[in-house]
Amino acid sequence: MIYIIRHGQTDKNKSNSLQGRSDDPLTPNGKKQAEEACKRFQEQGIVFDVVYSSPLIRAVDTGRLAAPGAPVVTDERLIEMDYGPYEGMDLTNPAPEVITFFSDFVHNPAPDGMEQLSSVVERAGAFIESIKEEASQKTILISTHAIAMKGILEYLTPDSGGAYWSKYIGNCAVYRAEIRDGEYTVPTEIF
Repeated sequence: MIYIIRHGQTDKNKSNSLQGRSDDPLTPNGKKQAEEACKRFQEQGIVFDVVYSSPLIRAVDTGRLAAPGAPVVTDERLIEMDYGPYEGMDLTNPAPEVITFFSDFVHNPAPDGMEQLSSVVERAGAFIESIKEEASQKTILISTHAIAMKGILEYLTPDSGGAYWSKYIGNCAVYRAEIRDGEYTVPTEIF
């Protein structure tokens, strides 16, 4: 079984900036969010065998706090979308081409210099496939980022038609998918 968690809050989340691959730490509130996720897991009797995480510190620390005692293994395929020249952009006043992209992720390609969503799904899907056998035997936490998480959800839900791209996923939101008959189930949001 896999659980997928978005990292806790960072200063760039608070300031409404396009964070991307900036390696910003969790805020005190972000740490608290991850600790609260840990409590929810414990209340449900969920114990993780391993955490797979983006190499960015906010995801690593979220994984450590949400699943204390489980080994944390980083994987580049779980890193956030590369926003290129738009990294750090103020989202209260985005560039026109970013507004166009954000207005319809499914039909508008990412602006030049940004990673395409198809690339996010491809690398996220490759990661998910690489742990499928392990996920059939262990309980795994995947600690990642909003767009990378959406890439995983899109991969696991091929009939979604891109619905996850415009869905808001808050800090420390969690989805779960099981392995049944050798395949992942459609993920469900648990908190």
